[in-house]
Amino acid sequence: MIDTHIHLDEEAYAPDREAMIARQKECGVTAMIVPGVNAMSVEGILDLCRRYPGYCYAGLGFHPQDVKADWQEQWAIIEKAIRENRKELVAIGEIGLDYYWDITFKDAQQEVFKRQLALAEELDLPVMIHNREATEDTLKILKEAHVHGVIHCFNGSKETAQQILNMGLYLGIGGVLTFKNCKLSETLEIVPMERIVLETDGPYLAPTPHRGERNESRLMILVAERLAQVYNCSIDTIIAATNANAKRLFGLK
Repeated sequence: MIDTHIHLDEEAYAPDREAMIARQKECGVTAMIVPGVNAMSVEGILDLCRRYPGYCYAGLGFHPQDVKADWQEQWAIIEKAIRENRKELVAIGEIGLDYYWDITFKDAQQEVFKRQLALAEELDLPVMIHNREATEDTLKILKEAHVHGVIHCFNGSKETAQQILNMGLYLGIGGVLTFKNCKLSETLEIVPMERIVLETDGPYLAPTPHRGERNESRLMILVAERLAQVYNCSIDTIIAATNANAKRLFGLK
């Protein structure tokens, strides 16, 4: 299994990060992609992924929740890091829009999102897109861009999924699929298996029955089991397909 989105640099993993990574390997996780969220996360992610070459892969980006009054200074640092480390990166992300917590910097979020999409197009890197309570603006901005990538932690309607598919983007599927009363399985009825990838968003969103616990990549097997039910196929088929999709999208070996 390939985890296409895990915040492995966060403090939640600090007490046992080395042992935790070893445990994922033992449980069949073959790669993990670590996204950046702000200027502070740049060096930690690069150092982490350099320690585990061919296993941990770096993404750098400016998360919408981190866009504040000093966004221009933050962006200058992140853009410089992306350009200087282009060969080490497999994606620009986590980027996007988030109107759930605070819309004080709504306009700045949109500007930062557009700048990162333009940089991704220029450098030919896929994007890892965050969208929370901002679907209309997210899709509008994406339709004006020319990028490839994934809508991370997707949990939207069939209509939204179809618009995303029409733009050639992938859907990141994680623990939310296993939550009680989740409607995502109905949406996936229109989504080809060739357009989904597995992810955790660890340490967050652990799948049922581990909700509330620290999420780990090995728990994606529970998501794969649910996907096998949705697509009426074997778990091995889901894992093979999502691995192939992740390799194709992010250029993994």
